[in-house]
Amino acid sequence: MAGRGPERGAKHLDLDRLLDSPQTRIVVCCGSGGVGKTTTAAAFALHAAERGRDVVVLTIDPARRLAQSLGLSALDNTPREVAGIDRSKGGRLHAMMLDMKRTFDEIVLDHADPQRAEQILANPFYQSLSASFAGTQEYMAMEKLGQLRAHGRWDLIVVDTPPSRSALDFLDAPERLGSFLDGRLIRILSAPAKVGGLGAFKLLTGGVGLVTGALGKVLGSSLLSEVQSFVAALDTMFGGFRERAERTYRLLQTEGTAFVVVAAPEPDALREASYFTERLATDKMPLAGLVLNRVHRPQADITAERALAAAEQLANGKAGRRAARKNGSASVRSTDPSGAARSAKQTWAEPDWSEEQSSFEAAQSAQLAAALLRLHAERVVQSRREQRLTGRFLASHPGIAMLELPAQAEDIHDLDGLREIIARSA
Repeated sequence: MAGRGPERGAKHLDLDRLLDSPQTRIVVCCGSGGVGKTTTAAAFALHAAERGRDVVVLTIDPARRLAQSLGLSALDNTPREVAGIDRSKGGRLHAMMLDMKRTFDEIVLDHADPQRAEQILANPFYQSLSASFAGTQEYMAMEKLGQLRAHGRWDLIVVDTPPSRSALDFLDAPERLGSFLDGRLIRILSAPAKVGGLGAFKLLTGGVGLVTGALGKVLGSSLLSEVQSFVAALDTMFGGFRERAERTYRLLQTEGTAFVVVAAPEPDALREASYFTERLATDKMPLAGLVLNRVHRPQADITAERALAAAEQLANGKAGRRAARKNGSASVRSTDPSGAARSAKQTWAEPDWSEEQSSFEAAQSAQLAAALLRLHAERVVQSRREQRLTGRFLASHPGIAMLELPAQAEDIHDLDGLREIIARSA
């Protein structure tokens, strides 16, 4: 696939080379909302599968766009095989959507004995934490990515991250989890569970009792008891999760991972793309390049000025023909009000329909041509604007590789639409 670059001198992102390489094991698509990131991730995953790779695409975005674009009715936490792909080269495609509560439950079941797992899953505080606690989605995204990579079933994982800047919040999961676990409140609540022996417990009872008593007044004794039970039950498991999250974070920094920033040629989207690019560089994450989606390019080599001038000429020509016909009729009636006028009136009353039809079709053709020329002029102006915006981005990030994907006439909701995206980028 040749690909296109809108700016002279822009480095080309070779998508085939990226997806075909056995060294590429993880592709993370990130970008702001509304730029077609989910569809782009699905198109990449399908393209890689039909070129012979065993692919799973994971979306962290709770919206249903990935399932729709793959022609599936729904997705959940279990990878589901996508039917209808070309398997002539041996590739396969699975898709899934992160369910953060189910992933959290799986961690509990996998890393705690049955009795303790039952206590945790039944704890009201845990039920609230696993469903809606701030940051849980990012923690679980890191965990699920690590699980998929460790499973070894797929040789390529494509990750579709949430929209907006939260798309990279999962990179902060190990640090944020560590801050949470090492926080003073958690240490106080878990202190009795970590102390061995009755004598040592009594030494802590006075100081911890004062703190928990105060917390009980603020939180309520029932909630405090639930939190303490939860922390005590999860004490040994949290450490393992933090270790796994840190291991996955290091995995994302390796050469086997490729981050792709997806943007549209619009000011806000490119501003967010700039943020993602700089953030990835700061975190030493491997950036493959920028995918510029929904790009408009004229289909003919005609300037906007020439197109508008031609449209105006067509419109004037049509008006001139109407005026000439009207003036000709009026002239006959005014110069000969007797027999000649009546003859002319009779002539106009009984026109040559073949000539009328031909004239009508010519007028319709001229009208259509003028409309197409105006549309082309608008597209040229839009393309110039997109090129200016893209040029500014490239000037701020010299050397970044880029791939253009064309704007589609309608939303993508099946595999053929996804294939068309890649085919038209060549």
